[in-house]
Formats: sequence, C-alpha cells, structure tokens
Amino acid sequence: MQTGFHRALLLTAALACGLASSARADIYWFTDDDGVAHFSNVPTDRRYKPFMKTPDGVTSPSRTGTPGRRLETGARIRYAPIIDTVARRHALDSALIHAVVTAESAYDAAAVSKKGAAGLMQLMPETAQRYGVTDRLDPVQNLHGGARYLSDLLKMFDGNLSLALAGYNAGENSVVRHGYRIPPFAETRHYVPKVLDLYRRYQDEAAAGKRKGA
Repeated sequence: MQTGFHRALLLTAALACGLASSARADIYWFTDDDGVAHFSNVPTDRRYKPFMKTPDGVTSPSRTGTPGRRLETGARIRYAPIIDTVARRHALDSALIHAVVTAESAYDAAAVSKKGAAGLMQLMPETAQRYGVTDRLDPVQNLHGGARYLSDLLKMFDGNLSLALAGYNAGENSVVRHGYRIPPFAETRHYVPKVLDLYRRYQDEAAAGKRKGA
C-alpha cells in the first residue's frame, strides 16, 4: 500500500523523466487531497497554478551585482518546495542541495559553463546520461540528477562531505587518484569550503526558522 509520501516520490521521479524540453522552465503546481505537492512545466491538470516563471532576458545572477543577489534569494525561496522533495527522495539535507545550487549556478536554470556543464546543478553531459537526465535545463530533472550523483559520491567516500564535494567538482576519479584527498586544483580547493560555508549558513537559517515558528 502506497502512502501519500511514497506517491509523492514516485510522481516526482516520473516528472523528472518526462518533462518537455525547454530553455525557459515555467513551473506549475498543486496539492492533491492527500497533501502531496505536484510540480510540472506542462500543466495538464486544471488544478495546476503558476508556481514560478523564468523571466525572459534575465542575466545570470552569478554575473550581476546586488540585483543578482536579490534574484538569487528569490529563486532560492521559489525552488525550496521542489528541492525539499528532491532531498527527501535521495536522503539528503535540502540545505546541502541549496548550497550546491548556489555555488554551481546561483539558481540560473539556463546556465551553461564554458566546460559544457548545464542547469541548476551544472551537470556535465556524461553525468546527465548516467542518471537518466534527458534535459539538463529542466530544473526538476537537473535537481534529481545532481542529487543522485551527490548521494552516490557520499556513499563512495563513506559520508565524507568534503571529498564528496571535491568529487562533484573535479570528478570522483580525481579524488581517488590523489589518494582520497581533495585534488590540488585551485577551483576545487576554492569550491569545497565555499559549499561547506553555504551549507552551514543554510542549516543555521533553517534552524532559526524552526525556532521562530515553534
């Protein structure tokens, strides 16, 4: 017998594999009678309501000043329900996913790096293929793929978050080749503490929110 939570996981997984390809990823949602939240960029059910629209011509938040930071904060709030669902599905802390997304793309779902990484969690084509992501610019697919990869890295490195993040940035084989240590790459040496700092900050914010709501 499936619970509402299990149905949510199945529906979200199905959504991740079946959304239509689009560089602009307007997202719609509704909550069903069991309290399960549904997200889609193809609102086939009349209960869907606009959740978030990706504005045309928005410069990547990572390349802007104060307006970019405001956009990033607003996007973090809007993406929070989806990230919470993805985090539960892959047994991760949602604050960790937020930290990786902030560092990777600053919540720009259409971001593409010079190396070819794309989307919120900046998936490379090989990683996307490994985890069944057919559209790296689709936010839900991208988040599921990135979260699965991060979860696998944590298992591979026995829960060592620093090594998992190093593997996410430089590739797991680089971590192994360097004796299960953070590779001596400037980008990776900067990336790991940056994500850890963001992770602690988002954890503190979540804890403060719970205390305030108690």
